[in-house]
Formats: sequence, C-alpha cells, structure tokens
Amino acid sequence: MTYAIEARDLYYTYEDGTVALDHISFRAERGKITGILGANGAGKSTLFLNLNGVLTPAGGEVRVDGIPVTYDRKGLISVRKQVGIVFQDPDDQLFSADVYRDISFGGVNLGLPEEEVRRRVDEAMEWTGVTHLKGKPTHALSFGQKKRVAIAGVLVMEPSVVILDEPTAGLDPQGVSDIMRLLAELRGRLGMTIIIATHDMDIVPLYCDYAYLLNGGKIVAEGTTEALFSQPELLRENHLRLPRIAHLMEILRDRDGLDADRSAATIGAARREINRLLQET
Repeated sequence: MTYAIEARDLYYTYEDGTVALDHISFRAERGKITGILGANGAGKSTLFLNLNGVLTPAGGEVRVDGIPVTYDRKGLISVRKQVGIVFQDPDDQLFSADVYRDISFGGVNLGLPEEEVRRRVDEAMEWTGVTHLKGKPTHALSFGQKKRVAIAGVLVMEPSVVILDEPTAGLDPQGVSDIMRLLAELRGRLGMTIIIATHDMDIVPLYCDYAYLLNGGKIVAEGTTEALFSQPELLRENHLRLPRIAHLMEILRDRDGLDADRSAATIGAARREINRLLQET
C-alpha cells in the first residue's frame, strides 16, 4: 500500500543534542483521520515539522504518496504544497491585515493567477464558514474564528494532507464540536488525509480511524482507538487518560463486577454495551 504520508525510521535531534524523535515509523492512510496522542513534550509538534519539511531529520526519511521528500528548494516547495500544517495557536499563523488577504497569502506566494487565487480563497472561505468575515481584521476575530481562518489559509494550497497541532486547544465545548465536525466534513468533501495531535482524549474515538501513542520521541503503541482504549494502564503510564465514557466502562467492569467492554468510548458504543448487559441480566 502507498500511504498518503509516512515516516520511516525518523530521527531528529535539537541543537543541544537532545533526541526529539527517536527512530519513529509512522503511516497515515489516504482519506483517513489519524491521531497522534501524547502529553505535552512527547514530540508531536517536532514530528509534524519534520513531516512537511520545516525541520530536516538527522536520519530516516519522510515519504509523501510514496515519494521521498528532498530538501532542496524544489523538494521543499513540493512537500509544503502537499502537506499543510495548522498550528496550535492561530496567532502564530495569521499575520495579514484582514481575513481575505491572510487566506490568499499561500496562493499568491505560489504565483497563481489572480483569478485562480480568488477561486481558491472563495472556496476555502465557504468550506470553513468564514465568508462573512472576509473583510474583518484578523486581530478582531474570536479564537475559534482564527482557527477557521488558519485552516482556510492552508486549504488554499490544496494539500492532500492536512496536519493540525492540538486543533481543539483553547476552545469551549461548542467550539470543540464545531471544529471537529468541520474537519470531518472536509475529509468527506475533499477526500483529504487529516492528522491531528491531541491529548483531548474524548475526541479521539469520535473522529480518529487510527492512532499512535507518542512519548519521549518514540512511538510506544499504535492501533485502532478501540485497541488503544482497551489498555488504560498503557495510556496512564504515558500521562494520558481514558475518554470519559471508556472510564465509565472501566469502573463498571472493575468496581461493579459487570462484564463491560472497556473499549466502548463513545455514547453510542456505551449505549449498545449497557443494553447488552441489561439483556444478559
């Protein structure tokens, strides 16, 4: 299988010699949402910056659509068109005076014709629901609006892979639901591959098709969300928790003596599991 993006034996050290990525191998399937789970300092952001060529690995390689990334000017332009990153803090990404100019920056920087830039910007604004903000100063936006504008600015590049670093950070519960539904809609509409780094465990079973657990710059586990959440001790050893619904299933099993499936991590899965338990009594 040719993956949308993969890292093979990726190794990266900081200038002081600290190992940030320790021989990581990672794959994301086309059209899927892949989660990178880990506490702060696990290496998630460093991995992402290696995946789109902002950082150059000391060893190993990154492949996009099966083709190794090269670090000459042509190779870096290519990978950054194909692999877009949305940073955790949108203020690190927004720098133009108004929304339209900020979103259009990538297209203009590619040297696209004005008409093509306009088409891409209009589409990206429509997809992310920010058309009504096009003339508004970026500094006057709410945090959630800034997140959407940052995503729109990446979409203008028409990437095949979009990476988001802690996409729900700083958002209220409604904002979390809105931004994750937006990502799911973009995946469905555009068929793009989405990778999210998060330690918000409650969103993982709802949106991720597959996940990697990262700690200390190493992949310590990978699998479906059901497989990972059936190992609560592993998550806790790596400074994460179960999703709240899965935690309830764990309590029902360990404290109440019920044969509950600990991997049931969404309301729908928990409802089916509780109905099964009721039918067995």
